[in-house]
Amino acid sequence: MTAIEDKRLLWISNEPFPVTEWPLLSISYRVVSHSCREALRELPGDSWAAIVLDLPATGWRPAELLERVLKTAPGVPVLLHHPTASLSEAVFLARLGAYQFLPADAEAAALLDQVRQERRTNGLIRLAERAGGEEWQGLLIGESHEMRQVRHIIRVVSGRRSTVLVSGETGTGKELAARSLHLAGPRCRAPWVAINCNALPENLLEAELFGHVKGAFTGAIQNRVGRFEEAQGGTLFLDEIGDLAMGLQAKLLRVVQEREMQRLGSSETVRLNVRLIAATNCDLAERVAQGRFREDLYYRLNVVPIQMPPLRQRRPDIPGLAAHFVRKICRQEDLPCKSLSPEAVERLAQYSWPGNVRQLENAVEMAVVLCGERDRLDAGDFPLPAAARNPTASAGAGPVVALPDQGMDYEQTMAVIERSILHQALQKTGGNKKAAADMLHLKRTTLSAKVRSLEPSAACN
Repeated sequence: MTAIEDKRLLWISNEPFPVTEWPLLSISYRVVSHSCREALRELPGDSWAAIVLDLPATGWRPAELLERVLKTAPGVPVLLHHPTASLSEAVFLARLGAYQFLPADAEAAALLDQVRQERRTNGLIRLAERAGGEEWQGLLIGESHEMRQVRHIIRVVSGRRSTVLVSGETGTGKELAARSLHLAGPRCRAPWVAINCNALPENLLEAELFGHVKGAFTGAIQNRVGRFEEAQGGTLFLDEIGDLAMGLQAKLLRVVQEREMQRLGSSETVRLNVRLIAATNCDLAERVAQGRFREDLYYRLNVVPIQMPPLRQRRPDIPGLAAHFVRKICRQEDLPCKSLSPEAVERLAQYSWPGNVRQLENAVEMAVVLCGERDRLDAGDFPLPAAARNPTASAGAGPVVALPDQGMDYEQTMAVIERSILHQALQKTGGNKKAAADMLHLKRTTLSAKVRSLEPSAACN
């Protein structure tokens, strides 16, 4: 057949692809079908838009064939059609470098037509994410090896229903990874529901998760739908799952196993169609050994593990992250766009960032606000002494806030600092003002008053 645009798509399979049955594909692609050995001979020195690898292939181990293709055609996206692959094998192949897995029940015509459409509009192949958009790509910033691995796993499992456990230190972006997983898959237009498991007492958290009927307990004056039902068809994100009380762990285990639940005070069973993603900043395996977390629940949650790397292990990403936060904060504060000096970038890259990406964002926000009218941030705008890692260190180690030579608006600066602290406390406690007040050693009424007083300049809710 004759192609209008010579964008060559190589289909590698034991069976020849019936190109003539799909003439519309010639609008954008000339499909070339080869056996494995023929394809490996054809790969070098040719220009391919994409490669579809149909597995299993006679005489080849999937990993061996994938590695040969990737080595022979570096930089060309390789999509795998492997209907019999287990989830663990899919994750392993993604880590080797597969760009995407095609759905097991996909039809060749629909798949290749989507390749044509997606490549025409944005140059990306997103076959397993047919309902999804590109928004998730912008959430996970960084081209380090560690972040590429995270994105690979998200691409592979986004179209599946398997439960995912996201682990990592505080501030590494676990919720962003979970949101990316939701946005990358077919549930992206369905509800996204998140709850912090340590933000509420056990009895309130149970009602929050499962809902209740009128009269189920004192104060239950009407029926209420829980977070699981709110997330029907979409994703439920359970943050800080390691802090879940043992009694609730048993109830959650049944929901994960049976995909069904009952509201408190009701005997009616509700069937669930929910993608469950959990996150923790603690070592759940260690908590299992200590008897503080159920082993059976741990294995149910840890079907697909995603480990978010600390910022000190992905230093090459720091300049890009810092520049992103500068642009973001300038937009939020309606300021002219600012830049980072080479000295500022060097200082940021050398720091250990014990608070990870969240700490970096807060440091950039303070620098942007305090730098005055200057359009460039210098190293002096980022006072990051050793004392910054140890709040009890002597104040003589260096100023907490650098005072610019041209001075500053004291009231505005203090409002920015106070707003940042209140926002962090509320974020860490999932919006629970009582818990946030306890964290800051304030009365709840005092914290509420401070939040209200700052709302005109920035919402902290």
